[in-house]
Amino acid sequence: MQARELGIPDAYEFLPDSFPDDRGLFVAPFQEPAFTKAVGHPLDVAQTNHSVSRRGVIRGIHFADTPPGQAKYLYCARGAVLDVVVDVRVGSPTFGRHEALRLDATDYRAVYLSEGLGHAFLALTEDAVTAYLCSTPYNPAAEHGINPLDPALDLPWPADAEPVLSAKDAAAPTLDEAAAHGLLPRYEACRARYEQLRTHHG
Repeated sequence: MQARELGIPDAYEFLPDSFPDDRGLFVAPFQEPAFTKAVGHPLDVAQTNHSVSRRGVIRGIHFADTPPGQAKYLYCARGAVLDVVVDVRVGSPTFGRHEALRLDATDYRAVYLSEGLGHAFLALTEDAVTAYLCSTPYNPAAEHGINPLDPALDLPWPADAEPVLSAKDAAAPTLDEAAAHGLLPRYEACRARYEQLRTHHG
């Protein structure tokens, strides 16, 4: 499995080997040894999520209060999505920047975003299936959102896909509004959380 850190610190891309034959295909989208080598600690999995989205659906931008935060490791199990990581950590050297990756059921590329990072994706195909490994259980009181159509973020959503948002995501604040209301994680707190995880598992 190949791994690399993205241009946003503490976000990673993983590319597994796949093994097609006359029966179909086998692939291991998550491999703990490769993950631990890249990130510096194992992934604690408290919950798995499975989403099915029709073409044009945008889910996100979501993030959780940190600590403890919620790290996510995800891949596309059917179809294709445009996955976007947004740095919403106040004080981060890449605050407000994003990285976009195509995740699909061809190469089973995966993305990992550490606690405190924002995440969204747009379904590029009908019935796109996305699988997530989450480090903490869903806690609605600690989860927040940024509007994925915030013009200041200028996310690279394809022009030929009419965006479909939940009412909650459509009503979410812009990044500037979330910052003004003190909703965003602080970079120092996130970094302390990452170091705590590395020390705990070291």
